Formats: sequence, C-alpha cells, structure tokens
Amino acid sequence: MRLAVLGAGAVGPGAAALAVSRGHEAAIWSPRGGGTHGIGSSLSVQGVLSGTARVSVAVDVARALDRASAVLVSVPPHALGPLLRRIAPMLPDGVPVLLAPSHSLAPLLLDRLLARRGLRVPVAALAVPPVVAERLAGDEVRILALPEAVEIATVPAASAEAMARLCSDLFGMAFVHLSDALGAALAAHEPVLQSALILGNVTRIEAGEAWDQHRQMTPAICRLAERLDAERLALAEAYGHAVPSLPAGLHRMAGVPVGPLPVMARALAALRPAPGLRGLDATQLAQSVTYGLALWLRLAAARGVPMPLTGAAMAVLEAMWGASLSADDLLEGLDFSRLRQLLRDGHPRD
Repeated sequence: MRLAVLGAGAVGPGAAALAVSRGHEAAIWSPRGGGTHGIGSSLSVQGVLSGTARVSVAVDVARALDRASAVLVSVPPHALGPLLRRIAPMLPDGVPVLLAPSHSLAPLLLDRLLARRGLRVPVAALAVPPVVAERLAGDEVRILALPEAVEIATVPAASAEAMARLCSDLFGMAFVHLSDALGAALAAHEPVLQSALILGNVTRIEAGEAWDQHRQMTPAICRLAERLDAERLALAEAYGHAVPSLPAGLHRMAGVPVGPLPVMARALAALRPAPGLRGLDATQLAQSVTYGLALWLRLAAARGVPMPLTGAAMAVLEAMWGASLSADDLLEGLDFSRLRQLLRDGHPRD
C-alpha cells in the first residue's frame, strides 16, 4: 500500500519507517513546512527497528495524498482541528484516514466536514500511536518501542473490523477494535499520568528545569494517578467500554511487566529517559487536559458519573496556569444529544 503521512514530528516518520519495513510505500508531508527538512529519499532508523527506510517527501498535501491507499494524520492535538479543516476538501472518496493518536472526538469533526461534500470516508481513531519514537536530527529517527496492541475505533462504527485489519497490515501489531470512537477517547491513559505528574512537578515546570517523568513517578504521584485512573475506568464502563488500565497501558506501550505502579515506574526509568514539560505553556497541556480531562468531565456530566478527583485536578491546573484549559475545538458543531447515533453512523449525507 501507499501510506500518506501527514505530520513530520516523531510519530509520523516513525510510523512511515515501520510501514516501509513491512513492504509498503510512504510519503511524508509537514503541515508547518519545516518538519521534513533534512529528509531526502530515506530515513535512517535506529532502535527496535534499524536500517534505512526509503520514503518520499511531499512538497504539498495534494502530492502526499496522490495515489494514497490510506492517510495517517499525526500532529499535536492543538494542531489537529486546523489540519482536518485544511485537508477535508481534498481527501479522496473512500480512502481511509487514521488519526494516530486520535484526540477528543476528532473523528466526528472530520466526518462532519466530509459529509458536507457527500463523501464516505472511514475515519479511524487510534487510542495510542503505532510507534513510540523520537526524531534525532534531519533524517534520523529512533523507534523506542512498538506497542503490543492498539485500541482502534471508527466512524462509522461498522468499519472498525476492516480498519483494524488494514492497520495490522500496515504496522504489524494487533489492533483491538472498539464499538465506537468514544472508546478510543477513553482508552488513552496519557492524560491520567501526565496530569498527576504535572500537579506534582509544577515548580520544576515553571522554573524550566530539566526533569525526567519516569523518575518522578514517586509513590505519591502513582497513588494520585491510580485514583484518577479509577475515575476514567468508571466513566468508560458507564458508556459501555472496557478499556485498559494505566498499568496495562504502560505495559503495552513499553513492554515493562505489569505490577505495582511504582515498580513499573522504576522499570520505565531504567528503560529510557522521558523529558518532562518545561515552562507554563498552555499548549503543552492540551493533550492531557483540554482533550483529556475536560472531555471526560463533560461526558461524565452527561451521564451523571461522579469524577470528583478529576474535577479537582482540572480546577487546580486551571488555577495554577491562570487560564481556562477546556476550550476543545475538536468538538465544534457536535450535537451531543445525537452522540450515540453519530458515533454509530456518522453524519448524514445528502
């Protein structure tokens, strides 16, 4: 297959290299323009994969999408909405789009944009990316880990099984299909862990210190993360989803044995560094708070599910940052009264 990769940070090139290693083609496009700087006709790959992956660099999105069998979108959450609005007018009919990872209810936003054109494009929400990667410099990318399995959901929901097979073909690991895209939004464990770490290390963040997230997963931080995670799991259950717990998610992403969270933290710290936030930039909180905690609280209110600790964490983070952190542009135009139907069928086409 030919994979169009939209996003040239770390995950995009890493996923491109993984797909190429499995015999597929990949074209990479950078929404900002500079992300592909230094990439010629190949990527130098290190880590759990090693070697050279031949790729092409697209100078514009139209060339990236040309002859694509599938489209992978991997950008930070605050950039996802503008990018989806930019590409929706030019996506080919029927070519599947993979949001890796998906954020909030972005699949419904893209489906609504495509419905205006009368197109039927299966949109997949991946709870986590198919690779854990870092961009070293120019054409160098290091694949740090490949998840054991990835939760996937689609709009329309009936496409999930076929899209799971497609993703397995592209990337190799198991893809566990969920009943709807809400499950993917609830399956992501990163908001839980990141929020706990941020609350416990805000002075380091504000001072711009260099700090390692795994080494700061102290027993107290782990207890906070576990209680936040219990509220996430209860919310998922209320919506009919059984999603992986925080320890199970860490095991899938990094391969460390499941056990008490502080023990897993020590194993993660020994495995590789994980730099923490530096500076009180609200955009850095977007993935964990705006598109994580804030969304969950909105869903909890709709079902009457108590999430007191999550609500308190959200309030404290907003107080410390001195700004509202709940403006989720990916929910634009979403009719929550029709949420179940939209998750199942997508938006109506003329």
